[in-house]
Amino acid sequence: MSKSPFVWDKYSDQPSVIKDKSYKKKMRKRYIFDYVIMLFSSIIVLPISIILMKFFKGNQNITNKDFIGIGVNLDKGNMQQKLVDELNVQNLIIRLPLSDIENIDLYVEFAKSFNKTSNKNILLNILQDREHIENKELLKKDLDLIFSKFSSFVFEYQIATTINRAKWGFFAVQEYLGFYKVAQDLRDKKYKDLKLLGPSVIDFEYYYNVRAMFNFYNIKYDKLSALLYVDRRGKPTNTQYGFFDTKNKIDLLYSLCKLSSKVNDEIYITEVNWPILNTAPYAPTSEKECVSNELYTKYMNEYINIAKNSRKIKRVYWHQLIAPGYGLVDNRDGKIVKLPQFYKFKEMLNEN
Repeated sequence: MSKSPFVWDKYSDQPSVIKDKSYKKKMRKRYIFDYVIMLFSSIIVLPISIILMKFFKGNQNITNKDFIGIGVNLDKGNMQQKLVDELNVQNLIIRLPLSDIENIDLYVEFAKSFNKTSNKNILLNILQDREHIENKELLKKDLDLIFSKFSSFVFEYQIATTINRAKWGFFAVQEYLGFYKVAQDLRDKKYKDLKLLGPSVIDFEYYYNVRAMFNFYNIKYDKLSALLYVDRRGKPTNTQYGFFDTKNKIDLLYSLCKLSSKVNDEIYITEVNWPILNTAPYAPTSEKECVSNELYTKYMNEYINIAKNSRKIKRVYWHQLIAPGYGLVDNRDGKIVKLPQFYKFKEMLNEN
């Protein structure tokens, strides 16, 4: 049996870049027509969305307690419950990899453990793998298992993540749309009270959003999820393509929501952070993009305020609580070190 091209990097909590270039090229070639559709759709939709984006006004007006969330992971251990209580954060996002479905009861127990002191709003982030992308019957079976186990206390589910990075398993938006349709059909049939989020595009690559949000598939996202990182630009006010700072990226994303029939105007940013200096191999980027803890704290504060003040974002989940290379807490060598950003995050949660 050949070795899988998909390898998990335990340091940065994400898949490694696919080293088998011929495999990646072959898979992308399979979906060349889908890329052509994405290109032509973007040529039409994006200019219209840019022209109209300043005309759409946001309507979100919520407190930081409702606006801010944090990511917690089963593999980071049971000290997280105490840290969550100290932060007094109510909104949690928890990853559940389909590749680890045999341990689902551990994830259920982990999620429930945060409700012992107060009921948390939990968003379950269902991580795809290639096996479940290719095998729709297996996907349906395991999603049914997940919904049945969690639906009594978890009501929001992000269906897959980072769909525009091949290392995460999808080679075209077409594959994601089929994947999401399985989840939606199952929800509609058996779990009508659950809310499903998508399409979870990472970074400022909104041509993928266009393909996922403007199509003839019979799907609808209950809320839009986006992994809107701006860390490679430095501070949140820095621009990409000379114009698109964080505020304008949010404005354009909101404009796409307003123009699409596939989603309402509720947006969750389900991942964002900055990589931290001198933490390799834990940092998810090169050292060039890394920042000090002081700058991280400043940028985090600016980003969350920009998103909130836009009134176009419903919630921002910081990624994540414990992660030496990009989180609020460093757990190397078995020690729990609360970084400056941890205390700033706590302070922000108590602001209005």
